[in-house]
Amino acid sequence: MSRRILHISTRLILGGSQENTVLSCEGQAEAGHDVHLAFGPIYGPEGSLLDRVKAFRTFDGRRITTHELPHMVREIHPIKDHFCLHHDLKSLIREIKPDVVHTHSSKAGVLGRWAAWKANPRPAIVHTIHGPPFMPGRGLATKLKNTLYTIAERFAAKRCHVIVSVADAMTEQFLARAIGRSDQFVTVRSGMETDHFLHAAEGEDAASVRRELGLWDDDFVIGTVARLAEHKGHDDLLDALATELRSRPSWKLLWVGDGWWRERLTERVGSLGLRDRVVMTGLVPQERVPAMMRAMDVLAHPSYREGLPRTVPQALLAGAAPVANDVDGTREICQHMETGLLVAPGDTDALREAIVWLADNPRDREAMVERGREIVLNEYTAEAMVRHLEGVYDRALTSR
Repeated sequence: MSRRILHISTRLILGGSQENTVLSCEGQAEAGHDVHLAFGPIYGPEGSLLDRVKAFRTFDGRRITTHELPHMVREIHPIKDHFCLHHDLKSLIREIKPDVVHTHSSKAGVLGRWAAWKANPRPAIVHTIHGPPFMPGRGLATKLKNTLYTIAERFAAKRCHVIVSVADAMTEQFLARAIGRSDQFVTVRSGMETDHFLHAAEGEDAASVRRELGLWDDDFVIGTVARLAEHKGHDDLLDALATELRSRPSWKLLWVGDGWWRERLTERVGSLGLRDRVVMTGLVPQERVPAMMRAMDVLAHPSYREGLPRTVPQALLAGAAPVANDVDGTREICQHMETGLLVAPGDTDALREAIVWLADNPRDREAMVERGREIVLNEYTAEAMVRHLEGVYDRALTSR
């Protein structure tokens, strides 16, 4: 049965939750649904998925209809939030009359669910938790912000039929804060395209990409694929590895991505005397990320906030063993000593030791990759995600 589905996301920048949303839209359009995607203005150095969405066509010419919401912003902004809710979102829902409203990310999740709940007729309302909105830290400002997010999420959960978690850890965290009911939650793993990570296109094998980046075949490459932004852990990598990078000429850091912290991180790399040890690619097209990952021996992902980090399963597909902070849903794919190594957030000594161990044990590293790759192909494909979402929508429509 064909449905009209409206996805609402705060920003359509390059990022895991946004890629998840776009893949959902594409799969649903290919399944015959009438798919709409609404989002706030896109700006800044982080890149955009909008060109991909606009270029998408199904085999019979069906497209994803896009809607820019001029007042949708990431930060709390009472005036813009008011206009986004009462003008942008309510008008859009009234105009297209969706069967299902599916919201993504915190701001779009709260405002989108509220607007959909007020609609007449009321659509089925689904929200996906891609990552925790709650910030790490103990300062007064952080506690206040987390309290506001908790209140907002409790309010929004009461105006929603089904809540999708990309990792079981998200469900546990939300229920621990008395957000939603246990029977509202269902886990749907974040799906991804696998073929580009498994199979190299011509000229995009590991050796070719390393030559392009100025890396040698025998270099030990520790890579990250993340925005150059707060909580992604780039400073921790420098703190952990500065001495090793100076003493081991074959060790290199490969940072894929861009962001607001680029200038500061570049200056810090220089001040540590590591300019010839750190390769910063800047923003690369999404289709080139698999090639960048194939150039890595290890994916380092010391992020302080994650739902389920898509870069970890993607790295396993591409052949890089992960070491990651043990936060949120990361351990559900980076299983310690099975499919990667986990370290405590902020423990730079443990981060260094984990990377040294992976460098010194290549056979164990390869075995981790093989075990992880099998799990990813069974549980983390875009096709499996879209299939599971069909069942979620059936459930939400029945609940409505």
